[in-house]
Amino acid sequence: MVGAAKRRINQERCLRDAGTPCENPRSFAHGIKQLSARIIDGKAISKQIRVDLAQRISAVRDGLERPPALAIVLVGDDPASHVYVRNKLKTAEDSGMSVTLQTLPGNATLDETLAVVDRFNSSPETDGILVQSPLPAAMGSNAAQRVFDTIDPGKDVDGFSPISAGHLSQKRTGFAPCTPAGIIEMLDRSGIAIEGARAVVIGRSDIVGKPMAMLLLHRNATVTVCHSRTKDLPGVAREADILVAAIGRAGLVTREFVKPGAVVIDVGMNRVSDADEARQLLASQPKRLELFERRGSVLVGDVHPNVAETASALTPVPGGVGPLTIAMLMANTVRAAEMRLSA
Repeated sequence: MVGAAKRRINQERCLRDAGTPCENPRSFAHGIKQLSARIIDGKAISKQIRVDLAQRISAVRDGLERPPALAIVLVGDDPASHVYVRNKLKTAEDSGMSVTLQTLPGNATLDETLAVVDRFNSSPETDGILVQSPLPAAMGSNAAQRVFDTIDPGKDVDGFSPISAGHLSQKRTGFAPCTPAGIIEMLDRSGIAIEGARAVVIGRSDIVGKPMAMLLLHRNATVTVCHSRTKDLPGVAREADILVAAIGRAGLVTREFVKPGAVVIDVGMNRVSDADEARQLLASQPKRLELFERRGSVLVGDVHPNVAETASALTPVPGGVGPLTIAMLMANTVRAAEMRLSA
């Protein structure tokens, strides 16, 4: 009886501590008051990272007689890509970095795009190169990979090249993709323990899922990667102390996927324009539903809002992982410049 009482006290304490995933959730999933998840503010953490980078940017400016320099290549007229690039340009400029935008029309060829990448590869005034995805469909299904293969690994600040992926796999010096790297930074700065935690990543993309699993593994988490063919996906997800949802399906991860006290990271960015779907997802968020009614669409994540009743900590969409992705792009560019400085 004493042991059981002690476990119950520890479990209740764990539930109160938003930064600590809980153990043995099935033993106390019933009879405990619903949680109200701590919201992890990605904008605030992103601002902290940019403040921390300021001194390093100044040191690069002194050493190279110029600020860290990022080149962005934007092909075509995809509206979302233009928004993303505009945000990256603003953040780079606000951080005191140099940024060059090279735009190409939607009918540009793959060879023309590769020529622009080669020009930035050869430029001693460029530290980092980013080619905004997606590329126009007319370039072919393997166009993005051809571009990533061409970027100089020392300037691959998006971390998408096969060399960067290999370095990450072997825990060697290189650049990790910005979204997974930003999530690790978010967990660390939020006081959420990774070592020894059970982590489940839903999604196996080369850009988020696979590198996310590798980074968690390097931090001594026990990692499971799930995907569209995973059997009993909710049951597997419920094993997680840290659950990362990166599957691209609006509201897929409901509270049935989440054990009490888990930390839930929502990578999804899904635009919902169906009224019935919006009402179902946003029933508990009247202000966002009102926004939908005004605009006719709303941005939601892969995680259903009802997860806030079960999780101990949760990232919002928007304002969660997104700002960290851009902040880590800045951090990677500064590190690329520092590598040039020390070469």
